[in-house]
Amino acid sequence: MGVLVRELSEAAASYTSRYGYEAVGEPVHDPNQTAWVQFLRLPGDSVYLELVAPQEGKGRLSSALERGGGLHHLCYATPDMEGSCAELRGQGLFLIHAPEPARAFGGRRIAWLMGKDRVLVELVEGGA
Repeated sequence: MGVLVRELSEAAASYTSRYGYEAVGEPVHDPNQTAWVQFLRLPGDSVYLELVAPQEGKGRLSSALERGGGLHHLCYATPDMEGSCAELRGQGLFLIHAPEPARAFGGRRIAWLMGKDRVLVELVEGGA
């Protein structure tokens, strides 16, 4: 799950003190996504929480943050990026952004889709 926040370190501190999350690695800047990303995880859990903050300046994330931030997207790992995109498109989702490498995932490709319910879905190639 991706949560859109104004500032990473402040949000990470809140999630760690309030809910017991631990930071996984250092924040990552991804200029292709115009974002800073910090992953958190509960001790012993395999599910990640992705905090996303817009980089300085205006951009699509800055616009979304002006509308309130909060839950931004759901993220799913897939071993078959093209097949998963095709399957979701066949179920009525629209491809928002074609697969491209993402720094936050060590260069693995990500893709963005959205359904009529307006829930943004991120696919990540090759697992968590």
